[in-house]
Amino acid sequence: MRVWRRFPVVLVAILAVRPGFAQFTDKELAQRPQWEAFLHEAEIIAEEQLPFEEGVTEPWKLTLRKDRVVRKALWKEATGVRGGYLEGWRYEIAAYRVDKLLGVGLVPPTVERARTGRPGSCQLWIDGTGLYRDLAKRPSAADTFASDRWKDIGYIAQFFDNLIGNEDRHTGNVLVTRDLRGILIDHSRTFRAGPAFVQAIPYSAKNVPPGDLMRRLPRALVDRVSALTEEELRGAVGDLLTEAEIKAVLARRVLLLEEVRRICGRFGERDVLY
Repeated sequence: MRVWRRFPVVLVAILAVRPGFAQFTDKELAQRPQWEAFLHEAEIIAEEQLPFEEGVTEPWKLTLRKDRVVRKALWKEATGVRGGYLEGWRYEIAAYRVDKLLGVGLVPPTVERARTGRPGSCQLWIDGTGLYRDLAKRPSAADTFASDRWKDIGYIAQFFDNLIGNEDRHTGNVLVTRDLRGILIDHSRTFRAGPAFVQAIPYSAKNVPPGDLMRRLPRALVDRVSALTEEELRGAVGDLLTEAEIKAVLARRVLLLEEVRRICGRFGERDVLY
């Protein structure tokens, strides 16, 4: 499992702070229904398969056109065990829907779309971004990426990954926009339902240093997860998740809130929740 503690400062540091906690702007969030429709309906005018080095599931980069709008998208059909990991394109869509349900605002619009008669996930390509893995190598970025003010959204990403059972967050699946906002991609290894992901959360005090674990969180997000019901979750994910995977999310929800209470008890609620 790839965990945040391998990047205790720099990984959480790349995610830029903006008013509120969503990394997509208010305008971009309001446009999600239009982009979902675009992903469903636009014509594929070009496509190329990404090599293993750029994506272990070897997804397809599509060029889509509808009316005068042309955008890129990433189409993925990965399913089953690959390289020792369970992969699933349905998890990509489920992660987006949970992101929307909770108001997280970190995951790009993602829908189900068939290509060559085969179902898969289709995610809007976010233009003007680079991978943190590459940007972090630049000496000029060191101070920015090490600054405390960049950490908060990384804690939110930990919180989100804990809920969805993500075992694969790393510097190669975090995008950075030109104005230094962070976007989370690649969720085909999420929604785990095995004992390790029902009896514990991926990022806890057992594997992350105390100062790097969900140290600050928006109270509104914690309250939203606290109020999350099974009916809401089922309504959001539909048939994308199995019964066991839904039950696992609900089990992690309890463990996640317990972890947040533990952190609040250690550092003080007023210093953790804002």
